[in-house]
Amino acid sequence: MHIIAVVNGKGGSAKTTTSVNLAAILAEKSKVLLVDADPQGSATWWAERNERDFELSKETDTNELLKLKKVKGFDFIIVDTPPALHFEALQITIDAADFVLLPSPPAPMDLQALIETVQASIRPANVKFRVLLTRVDPRSLGKALDAQQALMQGGIPAFNGFVRAYAVHEQAVLDGIPITQVRGKIAREAEGDYRRVADELLREVNTHG
Repeated sequence: MHIIAVVNGKGGSAKTTTSVNLAAILAEKSKVLLVDADPQGSATWWAERNERDFELSKETDTNELLKLKKVKGFDFIIVDTPPALHFEALQITIDAADFVLLPSPPAPMDLQALIETVQASIRPANVKFRVLLTRVDPRSLGKALDAQQALMQGGIPAFNGFVRAYAVHEQAVLDGIPITQVRGKIAREAEGDYRRVADELLREVNTHG
């Protein structure tokens, strides 16, 4: 079983979008539990309105989150964490995780907040991690490539794939479905972004055990 924490100390990073869509894609071939540890409960509101292939649990109690490693019957547990570094629940989740995925827009201020998250919470936990660039403007992909390069030069690993900003992501939330179930050509582009990330994620967790 792999525990994957989706983490960013700043809101607006597509953290919940990433958690729900990766849970849906991984659940096509694996048993997946999505844990909503964010007090705002966005993932729960999104995912509980329709049938889904993954299990869903809302859990913000730190005592329950301490038991994450003891949960049985799943191949993956994906945890959508609270968007604030001082939450005890966040640190407990990072400590329990086998892999931390850090979604972030490529803007310099967002990346600076992300680097602070890595230094304050991720590196001390000695856990494998990788940054996922999200909300990337499809018309200026060069900025995302520059951001990926800057992160790598700073010793922070990033996914090769990134997630472009499409209105269909908001549509998926409103409809209470993952991007895989939204119809249309643009939805297939958006789905493809997350499928590439899911493939990379599988390679990462399987390589590192």
